[in-house]
Amino acid sequence: MSSNKRLRINVKGRVQGVGFRPVVYRYAKERGLSGWVSNTSEGVVIEVEGDSEEIDDFLKSLKAFPPPQAKITALSTYLLPVKNEGQFSILPSIANTKIRTQVSPDIATCPECLEELLDPTNRRYLYPFINCTNCGPRFTIVKNIPYDRDKTTMGNFAMCPQCQEEYNDPLNRRFHAQPNACPQCGPQVTLVHNSGAAQSSGPEAVREAIRLLREGKIVAIKGLGGFHLACDATNDRAVGDLRGRKYRENKPFALMASNLETVRKYCEVSAEEEELLISWKRPIVLLKKKPFSPISEKVAPNNNYLGFMLPYTPLHYLLFQESLAVLVMTSGNISDEPIAYENKEAMSRLKGIADYFLLHDRDIYIRCDDSVTRIFPSASLGSEPGETSGLLRGEPLTPVTHSEIVIRRSRGYVPSPLRVPCSFKNEILACGAHLKNTFALAKGDEVFVSHHIGDLENLETLRAFEKGIEHFKRLFDIEPAIIARDLHPEYLSTRYAENLQIINPELRILSIQHHHAHIASCLADNGVSNRKLIGVSFDGTGFGTDGNIWGGEFLIADYADFQRVAHLKYVPLPGGEQAIKEPWRMAASYLYETFGPEFVGLGLDF
Repeated sequence: MSSNKRLRINVKGRVQGVGFRPVVYRYAKERGLSGWVSNTSEGVVIEVEGDSEEIDDFLKSLKAFPPPQAKITALSTYLLPVKNEGQFSILPSIANTKIRTQVSPDIATCPECLEELLDPTNRRYLYPFINCTNCGPRFTIVKNIPYDRDKTTMGNFAMCPQCQEEYNDPLNRRFHAQPNACPQCGPQVTLVHNSGAAQSSGPEAVREAIRLLREGKIVAIKGLGGFHLACDATNDRAVGDLRGRKYRENKPFALMASNLETVRKYCEVSAEEEELLISWKRPIVLLKKKPFSPISEKVAPNNNYLGFMLPYTPLHYLLFQESLAVLVMTSGNISDEPIAYENKEAMSRLKGIADYFLLHDRDIYIRCDDSVTRIFPSASLGSEPGETSGLLRGEPLTPVTHSEIVIRRSRGYVPSPLRVPCSFKNEILACGAHLKNTFALAKGDEVFVSHHIGDLENLETLRAFEKGIEHFKRLFDIEPAIIARDLHPEYLSTRYAENLQIINPELRILSIQHHHAHIASCLADNGVSNRKLIGVSFDGTGFGTDGNIWGGEFLIADYADFQRVAHLKYVPLPGGEQAIKEPWRMAASYLYETFGPEFVGLGLDF
C-alpha cells in the first residue's frame, strides 16, 4: 500500500534557460503532487509531496524526459517531513553565494516559433526576435545568474500585458522565457546606411536588406553573438568586394543556406553531417563540394570543401523569404580583429566594409562567433576498442562509426563544461594560445572552455580576452589559484598572467610548452587515462624549453610531463613571425638548408 512522502530534489547541470521548471510543474500537476520548484545559483531545487508511487514516477520521468536542451549532471534526493500542502508552485529564484549551475548555450529557433513567425494570423508574424523556453538567446545575453530577465540584456524591455501573461502561465511555452517579447514591447530592427543615415525599420528594414543583398551589396547583420558580413554567395563581384575590403585573400568564407535541401544542391551531406546541420547548436559544418556549383569560386578559393550552416535566428529565416538561397555569412571584423558586437562599434569598425547595417537594439553582453565542425571517421585512443570521444560536446564517450571534430568551439557549445577524468584540487585559469585563442577555467572535474576569442595581437582582442575571463569567473564562481600560460615570454597572455601575479603574489604560474599542450588536449579529447604515449604535433611553431622555436615535435608525453625524442631540424625563419603565417617561407628555408642556393633551380612553384 502506497503512502505519502515529501522529497527535496537538487538538480545540477544545464537546467536554467531550457524550460526545466515548466516541465517539472507539468509532471507534478499530472501526478497530483504538491510542493514547489525554484532556480538557485547551484541549479534547480524541487520539493515535491504526495503519493510515494507517483513521486517515484515523477523522478523517473524527470530523468528520462527532461527538456530537449537540458542536461542533468547530478541529481540528489532527501526525505523531508510531510507538510500537507495543497498545490504545486513555481517560486522566485533563490540566490546564494555558492554558484555551481551551468548556463545554457544559445539555442536555434525551434519549429514551434518558426511556425508562428511565418503565420500571418499570429501576433508575432515576421517578428525577428520570437523565442520561447525551447529556443533563443541565452549565453550571449546573460550578465549573471540565476538566469532571470533582470540579469540579462532583456532587462531593458518591459513586457506588455500579453507577453507578461504568457510569462506567468506555467502551462505556456513561454513561461519564464526570459527573452520573451513581441513587436509591441520588444527589440526592433533598423536598416542604416554606412554613412549613419537611417533607412527603414521593422519588417520594411528586413525587406530592404533582402533587396540590397540581391543587388550585390554587402550588409552587416547583427546576430546572436555579433555581426556577420553578408552578401549573395552567387554574386562573384560582391564576394570579391568583400574579400578586398576585409583584407582576406584566400581564407574561406562561411555560408548560410535557406534549408537543408539547398545545402544538398551544392555539397555532399552524410547522415551524420545532416544531424549536425539541423541540430539546435547549428554549427558551420565543413562539407565536400559538388562540381559545377553556381556559388562563387571566391567563397573558398582552391578548396574542395564549403562551410555551411542553416538559419538559427528568426531574422535569418526572414532573410531567406524572398528568393535568396545562399548567403556569405562571415564574421563581422577585419582580419585578426575580434568580431564586432555593439552597434556603435560595428558602425565604426565595419563602415569601410559594409554598405549597409541591419541593426537591432537587443544588446549582446558577450561576443560569440559561430562554431565550426566536421565529421571524421572515428580513430580512438581510448582504453576500450571502438571508444571515441564526445568530450568536446560535453557528452559521455560513445561507440560510433564517425565522430564530430570541433574545429572552433563557440556558439551553441559554449559555455557547457567539459568533464575530465580527474578532479582538480585547485581552481585553474588556462590562458590559452596566442593565435585562435580560447581560455579555460577548471573547477572540480569540470573545465569551462571559452568561446573563440581570436588572435591576441591587438588591444581589442586583449580586451575581449580579459572581459571573457572576468565573465566566466563570475558565472561559475571560480577564483583561480593557479594560472597556466604559454612558455613564450612575449605573448600578451603571458604578460596578462604575470600582471595577475603582481596583483596577487600568492598565485602560482605554470609555463606550458605549446606542442605538449596540443598532445595533452588530444589525450583528453579521446578520454585517455594518464599514461604515456607517443605524441606527434605539427601545429605550427611554439617556444621551446631550450629557448628555440619548435615545430614538428615527437614527444613521449602524458598530461603532466613530456620528453622530446625527435623534431625537425632548426632552420632560420625567413621574415620572422611572417613565416609562421606563410608556411611556404619555411619550405623555402628547408630547401635552402638541403640544396643550398641551387634550390631555386628546382622549378618549384611557391
